[in-house]
Amino acid sequence: MSTATSATTESEVASSMERLSLQQVQFVPRPPLGKNGRMTRVRANYVEVLTFPKDDVIHYDVAYTPEAPPAFIRKLYKVWEDKYRDSPQVGGAYPVFDGRKNMFAARPLPFGDSFTFEVVEPEGDNEEEIAERQKGRDAAKKAGREVRGPRTYKMRVRKVATIKMDQLREFLAGRQATTPYDAIMCLDIVLRHKPSYQYVTVGRSFYTQAGAQSIGGGAEVWPGYHQSIRPAGTTMKINIDVSATAFYEAGPLVQFVSKVLGLRPDALQRPLPDREVQRLEKTVKGLRVQTSHRGAAGRRIFRIAKLGDTSLRTTFTVEGRTKTIAEYFKEQYGKDLQYPNLPVLVVGDPSKNMFLPMEVCDVVPGQRHTRKLNERQTAEMIRFTCQPPHVRSGKISQALTLFDYQNNEYCKEFKITAADDLFIANARIMPAPQLIFGGGSRPENPRDGTWTLRDKRFFEPAGLGAWAVVCFMQERDCPPNVRDNFVKELCNTCAQLGMNISKRDPPSMYANPAGNVEGALKAAFMQAGNAAGKRPEMLLIVLPNTGVPLYAEIKRVSDTVLGIPTQCVQNRHVSTAKRQYCQNVALKMNVKLGGTNLTLAPNTMPWVASQPTIIIGADVTHPSGAESSRPSVAALVGSMDIRIAKYAASVRVKPAKEIYNEMSLMVIELLKNFYQSTGRKPSRILYYRDGVSEGQFGEVMTAEVNAIRRACHRIEKGYKPAISYLVVQKRHHTRMFPLDKNDADRSGNVMPGAVVESGITHPTEFDYFLMSHPGLQGTSRPCHYNVLFDENNLGSDNAEEVTYKLAYLYARATRAVSVVTPAYYANIVASRARFHAKGEHWSDSESEAGRGEAAYAPVKTELAKLMWYM
Repeated sequence: MSTATSATTESEVASSMERLSLQQVQFVPRPPLGKNGRMTRVRANYVEVLTFPKDDVIHYDVAYTPEAPPAFIRKLYKVWEDKYRDSPQVGGAYPVFDGRKNMFAARPLPFGDSFTFEVVEPEGDNEEEIAERQKGRDAAKKAGREVRGPRTYKMRVRKVATIKMDQLREFLAGRQATTPYDAIMCLDIVLRHKPSYQYVTVGRSFYTQAGAQSIGGGAEVWPGYHQSIRPAGTTMKINIDVSATAFYEAGPLVQFVSKVLGLRPDALQRPLPDREVQRLEKTVKGLRVQTSHRGAAGRRIFRIAKLGDTSLRTTFTVEGRTKTIAEYFKEQYGKDLQYPNLPVLVVGDPSKNMFLPMEVCDVVPGQRHTRKLNERQTAEMIRFTCQPPHVRSGKISQALTLFDYQNNEYCKEFKITAADDLFIANARIMPAPQLIFGGGSRPENPRDGTWTLRDKRFFEPAGLGAWAVVCFMQERDCPPNVRDNFVKELCNTCAQLGMNISKRDPPSMYANPAGNVEGALKAAFMQAGNAAGKRPEMLLIVLPNTGVPLYAEIKRVSDTVLGIPTQCVQNRHVSTAKRQYCQNVALKMNVKLGGTNLTLAPNTMPWVASQPTIIIGADVTHPSGAESSRPSVAALVGSMDIRIAKYAASVRVKPAKEIYNEMSLMVIELLKNFYQSTGRKPSRILYYRDGVSEGQFGEVMTAEVNAIRRACHRIEKGYKPAISYLVVQKRHHTRMFPLDKNDADRSGNVMPGAVVESGITHPTEFDYFLMSHPGLQGTSRPCHYNVLFDENNLGSDNAEEVTYKLAYLYARATRAVSVVTPAYYANIVASRARFHAKGEHWSDSESEAGRGEAAYAPVKTELAKLMWYM
């Protein structure tokens, strides 16, 4: 298998091959529904929309002068609604607003094409607050001080479009191919309009403080509901799910600070170390606080820009005299500051030097916690959100009462009505595949998506003769006898699973976790090679903790410097040396060394076996806005043989604009590996792509299918294997609940193998929801697969069956996984690539690298055919 001459330029390749263009893209229409498996029904968290507007909806643009801050716009709109609804210009209509600039009305508003209204800013959220503000103004006038009244805004409403709701009906009936996004958006805004006044809104979710629970560190988790409307089956349906997110705890700022720093309030009376001040500044920067020292009438809200010096040391000049903040508050308000050693807040525009002591400020309620949660907070969050299926289903049903579509005046205006119960969808439960092990072990028929390794040997056990052990800690923390006992148990377990561990007393050494990690690993590599008289095959690493920095450096050195697999274990597990833990470690060691743990019974997937087929998993991660200087990471894995149990990996870290050119080279690597392993070129490519949002389907699929075609063309002119391109989506709010207890697994979730391909799926395109894994705790999430491009004419049964059965081949588990295995592997490889940069500064609390310029090194060629990333 030879690659076309390297002199062939990119443009020559492009001009001589058939390319897919974005303008031509039409996604695969849904084939006939599948038949494989047992028919059943499941309850889905969707509510059917029974009616929606028959007439056109009018779209208006809303603009404010002076420009209003985004957080304030919805309040201004509410004032406008209350004041002008019954005016001649609005005529009693109930238009809806998206909180930014788009307004929709069920009929044309009487004012015509454009009108400008005057809106006076609201002064509070309730009558009591407004009365207090007025009282404060009256007092200020009496004292002869200048008083600024509420600001008046000009609100211009201008007609911009007419939305044809008939187009949505045609689309749902399958008579129109183009999705009418404007009509869907309009209905979504109608449903969101009223809850947006009643709850804190984040995206398509609504949250309430009722039922909130502290998760430590000044954060609390609020319960809420997700709501979105989408075309599903032949009707519109509302997707409703329970949701939860973290908010900052409201209340006195000093209390908040004590929780963030883990100190008692009296400890804050002493000066804080610089390290703690820096940590605190990271947390409070951008937080909105409200002053409390001038009573309700004088309350003002500010945003924290940064922290200053203490109240005892921060000075400013007033009426020709220089005073400290502490002195000013004593003279002006008769208040001795209790915490004068805390840093002052610099609020608003930092150049204006506006200072506030922390103790006169309260954290404004309803501020979302946007920073990464620490380990404890994450655990508390999971505990809060982990609900068994019957509990979650009950809460979703309660949401129907909460949203009360039947009595919502905006829904009535737009003639939207909805069913009063959750939708029942048709489903099938596909049978699990039979699993084959080695060494005469009996085949296994998984039960509820799980199996054991009792009396089993690996299908292809690997050997291990040249290795070493490195303990990154002091000898007293992992004494030699404890370490050796673990190595003995691990060797015995590997041997029982069929692996040949020819050297059971590998050289061992201790190293400083904060020292020269690369030097320590190189020394261990040399010791292992010298002891065995050949190139080392693996290093076993004992870690002192679960911290990111040490692990990241070990993987950088092993992947990109030494070219050797490493197996990391936690010291706490080494000290107990349990058989089950050693078994889990052996699963990873065997595939890292080139072995195969298990495979599927022959003829389990006749479609894959009928022709040479390579299965590729792909994940491309681009930097977020805050990390725009960082490169993109593309990770591909490709099956290497007919058993589709071994996957070679290829990874690139490049600027976003170069990533698709690199992808062609990566596909060439995978195709060559397949050819070298099987002696045949694949005639079919099944490509699972993780991490693409619906809005990017066409663009990403077009670019990547063309990259695959370029790769094939470079290998051999005219070589054109049939490509099927599937997108894997995990981030969605669809849940499925069993109607019959016989369709539930032990956790109460829908059985593994359950597939839904109608009722809640796209009206015309080829997609399906698959529950491939058994439940552990809480409510399981099915995976959503979208077949966008399909030259193989897969059909429903082939696509669903192959995807499901691949979930049983995830090498480091004895249970089916929730995401198709190749996509899961690609995700792991993409995450590992973050560690391949020298000079990164990893933070345990943030779990992400610093943003310095870093050179990402390639993975060593010695690892090309090993599953080093496991």
